[in-house]
Amino acid sequence: MSGLKEFGESAARNVLERIGRGVSRVQERKPLPSDLLESDDAYLVVFDAPGVQRSDVQVRFLDGEVQVRIDRFRDFHEGFEMRFPGRGLSLDGSAKLPDDAAVDATEASATLAANGTLRVEIPKDERAQNVAVTDEEDDGVEATSSATEIDAMDAGDVDADSGDGNDADEDGADADHSAGLDDGESPPDDPEERQ
Repeated sequence: MSGLKEFGESAARNVLERIGRGVSRVQERKPLPSDLLESDDAYLVVFDAPGVQRSDVQVRFLDGEVQVRIDRFRDFHEGFEMRFPGRGLSLDGSAKLPDDAAVDATEASATLAANGTLRVEIPKDERAQNVAVTDEEDDGVEATSSATEIDAMDAGDVDADSGDGNDADEDGADADHSAGLDDGESPPDDPEERQ
């Protein structure tokens, strides 16, 4: 009868081990939870990384994204036998910074707290500056856009003084000349005649 009992315990141990390994694989495929915070000076990404050592953690910044890789190991405890290996050993996580984020990745720092929180701080690049944009119709009321937003604008969407002294007057005379119309002549109503 003891042989049957040992077989039952062995089968139960194998089932628990397989379930534990399955749980471990699911955890490894799920990204590490994270928070993205922003201050005036930096971005802060906080990852949950319980049970890791500093040597288990790799942090990279690539294409506007903070990437974290954790390869941890199970500690063996004397006098104990592994019944349920449920913790993932290879974990990944990432956090995408906003598209307009200008950062200095060379000055980034990563800190692993005793409670298993990994804090990655990326300072903002001080060279990126906001540019004041005025609308001539609003008589000096300013709106601020970042340099990145201005760079991303389509040149066709920007109304600007060409600097050649031939700017359009208020009735749009220059637009009429470029369309092949004489002064005072209005464009035809039919779109086919305009071409």
